[in-house]
Amino acid sequence: MGCRCFEHRRPGLTLCGQRRCCGVMEPELHWWLLCVWVVAGFWLPAACYKGQVSRLGFGCRGLSGILNAPLSHEAGCSVVKEAFYRGITFFDTANIYGQNHHNEIMIGKALKQLPRERIQLATKFGMSISEEGQLGVKGTPEYMEELKKLVEEEKIKYIGLSEASVDTIRRAHAVHPITALQMEYSPWTRDIEDEIIPLCRELGIGIVAYSPLGHGFFGGKAVVESLNESFMANHPRFNGENLEKNKLLYARIANLASKHSCTPPQLALAWLLHQGDDIIPIPGTTKVQNLDNNIGSLALKLTPEDLKEICDAVPINEVAGEREMALLAQYSWKVANTPSK
Repeated sequence: MGCRCFEHRRPGLTLCGQRRCCGVMEPELHWWLLCVWVVAGFWLPAACYKGQVSRLGFGCRGLSGILNAPLSHEAGCSVVKEAFYRGITFFDTANIYGQNHHNEIMIGKALKQLPRERIQLATKFGMSISEEGQLGVKGTPEYMEELKKLVEEEKIKYIGLSEASVDTIRRAHAVHPITALQMEYSPWTRDIEDEIIPLCRELGIGIVAYSPLGHGFFGGKAVVESLNESFMANHPRFNGENLEKNKLLYARIANLASKHSCTPPQLALAWLLHQGDDIIPIPGTTKVQNLDNNIGSLALKLTPEDLKEICDAVPINEVAGEREMALLAQYSWKVANTPSK
């Protein structure tokens, strides 16, 4: 897996923030180390380290729970190291992943055991969860001016956005060039294709695709393996009648995977990788076996006819259930927008 520059029409993704030392990231220092993503139209800071990222990244959220029980720092560090040894150099985290910065601190520990100069890290912040479990997003347009100053002071390197509307992207990019946009993108979530992807290509913004396996669905979650106590059991696409309808979509992908002598997650990731060199999927896992499976997607070569066949196997109008849970829907890029000054 070669590392490539992430810029439209060139393979890969350059992401960002520069740090003077390696080691465990101290929570109180995060803001000053970071670039910015935007979640749901609100300025959401994120950090990335200078460098070029691998064609496939690694989403670290699952190491601290959500889809499963959280791993210990030791076990999580082991997975991160195995990903690096296999050629993955781009890791994505956030300060809201796990309790008390569990995920960020875990990743910081892993970085102490790896050649820091060869790794790019992105982290996000700006979201919060109250003691009552209420989700909130804190952000204003003033973030961009402040972060622009940090870039000028060489305290951060680049700025990125996440779950941002077309208007937010344009306004943010006018203040300071946006390097990357993080959005959900997979065979069953393709709503960014009409407006967001063309805009990013117009502006030269790379795309980081989160949940590229549909929150694990195309990896067999809720189909060939149980959700157990996973948070995803509450997701609209993973329960009741919706799940039963969606299992038919999985079966079609599984049949096509057999045709290509690969696994369903490999086919889903290969489809995404073929959407453009400016799109970097960041699948996550807690198992090295799944990691190897995901990396196998890089070897698949699909023709335009193959890509159409995959799209036809998962018609968007046949996907049952909304893509977000109710508590997150209000922050979706389609309905949220950063307020004017």
